[in-house]
Amino acid sequence: MNTVVYARYSSDNQREESIEGQLRECGEYAEKHGLVIIGNYIDRAFSAKTDARPEFQRMLRDSAKKQFEIVLVWKLDRFSRSREDSAINKHKLKKNGVKVLSATENISDDASGILMEAVLEGMAEYYSAELSEKITRGLTENALKMKHNGGNIAFGYLVDSERHYQPDPITAPIVREIFERYADGDSLVDISKSLNARGIRTAHGKEFNRNSSLHLLLKNRKYCGEYKYRDIVFPNGIPAIVPQELFDKVQIKLAKNKLAPSANKAAVDYILTTKLFCGECGAFMTGESGKSRTGEVHYYYKCGNAKRNNGCHKKAIRKDAIEKFIVAKTREIVLTDEIIAELADRLTEVQKRESTALPILQKQLAETQKSIDNLLNALEQGIITSSTKKRLEDLEGRKAELEIGIAQEKIARPLFTREQIIFWVSRFKHGDINDPDYRQRVAEIFVNAIYVYDDRTLLLYNYKDGTRTVTFGEVNAELRRWSAGAVSSSDFAEGAPPLRIQRSRTLADVKLVGGGFGYAVWFDLWRLQSLSECVTIIADHG
Repeated sequence: MNTVVYARYSSDNQREESIEGQLRECGEYAEKHGLVIIGNYIDRAFSAKTDARPEFQRMLRDSAKKQFEIVLVWKLDRFSRSREDSAINKHKLKKNGVKVLSATENISDDASGILMEAVLEGMAEYYSAELSEKITRGLTENALKMKHNGGNIAFGYLVDSERHYQPDPITAPIVREIFERYADGDSLVDISKSLNARGIRTAHGKEFNRNSSLHLLLKNRKYCGEYKYRDIVFPNGIPAIVPQELFDKVQIKLAKNKLAPSANKAAVDYILTTKLFCGECGAFMTGESGKSRTGEVHYYYKCGNAKRNNGCHKKAIRKDAIEKFIVAKTREIVLTDEIIAELADRLTEVQKRESTALPILQKQLAETQKSIDNLLNALEQGIITSSTKKRLEDLEGRKAELEIGIAQEKIARPLFTREQIIFWVSRFKHGDINDPDYRQRVAEIFVNAIYVYDDRTLLLYNYKDGTRTVTFGEVNAELRRWSAGAVSSSDFAEGAPPLRIQRSRTLADVKLVGGGFGYAVWFDLWRLQSLSECVTIIADHG
């Protein structure tokens, strides 16, 4: 009888007969019983919990060709570990005149053979379920100890002899470089080209590309120290390669870029994409272009709902005009000497409050140095005990560790002087407003969101790195609060012009309103193209 052999090697971690061993024993059985083997179907590293195995499915399809009558397996558990799958697939083979035989399990053709076969299949399914439970239990125990649970090791890490993650001294700096470059504005394309040109490869030994390897790397929470296995999560379970602040900044940037398809596809840069919103419906205003009768190309921002005819009638806005206007007003409102000076004062104080580790390390270093000095004084006075030398060595070692820690903290979180902050912010005061790069940097650093109405524009400025974008609902709610507190009959949400208030020139004089989402500047703008005189309200949130 024509016979084919089906052999399988499991993806589970238990010890099994090799494929070659299965083929050898099946060959011996066929020779002993006068069967002619005409082919083999072999699945390597596939579990028999399901029948979704490529060679197994090919064998089922080929059985319809009536070219063989026997499927020979080393054991029935090679065929399936599920009684349901086994019954269904044996029925398919039986309809095609094919029978399944085991080379190592003596199953007769009578009634007792049917019982024996059912028992063996039940045992195989039981073994599979029990093995799965044991493996899951073992992996869970590993996870509770924050150990590597097998599989590919993330680029930038090594696994030590105790199966704990450790930063790879060679590739970990590259991971941090990728995060820093993306946070600073480099595109995924440019980063991948640079890495590939330097001969750097992924953990799989392949070249980097923007769509899979780099994007997945930037989303991997291991790099900020998070260990995760199923429902087990330890926020600081492994050594972090990337500071939490940098990781969060990159996630915000990834989310914003995901919502900005037109910015990636357009031939020109629409620098306000993801920041510019329709004041009528709250939708993104994205870039588009059109030709005049003379063939000249004009560029606009247009409401997404208006583009799709979803009920919004907001008119398009000239790209060049709105971008120049936003930069000009940012320089006028934010980049004044008074505001920059006060920002520098506040930022200097914030640095002192946020840098908690450095003062602690410096205090510990001073205490350690004091203990060393006391021991040295004791030695000079002849006060020596058996533990003096050991104590002095311990203190010297502790001092070296603290000095290293202080140096690392200063590198990771540098403290800027008031003069440095003023110098850095002041660079943006006198750029060329016609330079797209300058406009983009001002918009990216200072502007949080822009809501454009037909007769006015609302600007909201960032007050903290990584601040989330202010939503349309929050804007309308805040405007209603302002309106209610200013003039009872006025309602900004219904289109009334804003209250005319003298613009404040220092942050200390600014009216405190709202709940923590940046500086808000309200422009009464009746004609955008003319950049007419604007009356503003500035609000310091938080």
